[in-house]
Amino acid sequence: MNSPVASDLVARLDSFDAAERREALVRLARSATRGAPVQKRPEVNLHCHTFFSFNAYGYSPSRFAWEAHRYGLEVAGIVDFDVLDGLEEFLSAGRLLGLKSVAGFETRAFVEEHRDKVTNSPHEPGVAYFITTGFAAPPEQGTADAEILASMRQCARRRNTRMLERINEYLDPVTIDYQKDVLPLTPAGNATERHMLVAYESRAREIFGAEDELARFWSEKLDEPVESVRRLLEDVVALKNTIRSRLMKYGGVGYAAPEEGSFPDLNDVLAMTLNCGALPSGGWLDGTNDGEADPVRLFQFWLAKGIPTVTVIPDRNWNVKDPQERAVKVANLHRALEAAMSLDMPVLVGTEMNSYGQKFVDTFSTAELAPYGRAFVEGAHFAWGHALLKATAGVGSTGAWAVAHFGEDAVQRNRFFQRVGRGPHPDEETMRRLTALGPEAEPEDVLDVLEV
Repeated sequence: MNSPVASDLVARLDSFDAAERREALVRLARSATRGAPVQKRPEVNLHCHTFFSFNAYGYSPSRFAWEAHRYGLEVAGIVDFDVLDGLEEFLSAGRLLGLKSVAGFETRAFVEEHRDKVTNSPHEPGVAYFITTGFAAPPEQGTADAEILASMRQCARRRNTRMLERINEYLDPVTIDYQKDVLPLTPAGNATERHMLVAYESRAREIFGAEDELARFWSEKLDEPVESVRRLLEDVVALKNTIRSRLMKYGGVGYAAPEEGSFPDLNDVLAMTLNCGALPSGGWLDGTNDGEADPVRLFQFWLAKGIPTVTVIPDRNWNVKDPQERAVKVANLHRALEAAMSLDMPVLVGTEMNSYGQKFVDTFSTAELAPYGRAFVEGAHFAWGHALLKATAGVGSTGAWAVAHFGEDAVQRNRFFQRVGRGPHPDEETMRRLTALGPEAEPEDVLDVLEV
């Protein structure tokens, strides 16, 4: 699989042309069947962004599915910001490759009950990152749920264009046009701050051809010594991170404090998620904000809302350079994980991959994570078990079927879906049999079909 032809096919997986991506994936999958089967590893990544929001390496849903398959991930999942544009492609790729695949979205939502607290969105009281997975399909066009999903994209675009206007004024003559310079960097018109970063950094180099001029420009605009900027110019990743930090985030000229209508309401987004039979998840940052000071209380709030899982990006909690900061965040992470397990809330983990340097999969073997590796894999099995049954029999861990069979017994519900998700990826005949069971299926019927 390391031939020039294979390398070309892998590169084509990141084409903006969906047909080209599919053709390349089919050819790669066909070639893979002639080689030795890939051994699965007890590792998962359920939180990867694709180029439908922003992936630092340009990965499409098909590319991430292929890399996950070749690596041997036990379960893989995508979560793009504010859209489900990659949903069908990723699930189709997973089925083709025999990869346990789950898909959803990530968004920032307004939480009325926390309007005076900062939880997982730094410096933004009342705003929280909310994650979903386990969608079998997007909401039907023309429905109220489809309107809510569309409004998420629209809110993000309004925030972006307002930010762009402020930054254009500050960086003039380095200005960009959202329609002409930013949207072409995306395959489906869903741009993020990181796309704007690419456009600004590129435009500055166009306008200031000489390095001395470019260094002086960024030195003034970033309030950074010229010599420091010269070093940044040799490291584009570090330069973009500095631009984002100084201009786009809290305190920067492009930043605007949340206001009415800036973000969708959590209750609306949650209702849409549950109506679609998907799996909601609350995001844990690092425990350093007041809203995360008591993880048990926070997670109980989520449970009362109908949010049964917790999403964590472990790497940002343990892979920290400063020893004191690391000690605090690791201790907070362990408290959060213990809280989730005590409340029978499956933990979903991933690495994001929307910033350069982020890993393909976290280091589960490190001392800080090793005690929880099993919980991470079990959380992934739970999500995949939910997604599999939702895509076939039409039932899942949320909704009437789960209530009818498990009531409020989260332990039994979790064990059932983990058991479903633990088995091998079903073949086409097994998928047909699961589908035939339909929503009248008994849990025992499902287990009999899967032989688990």
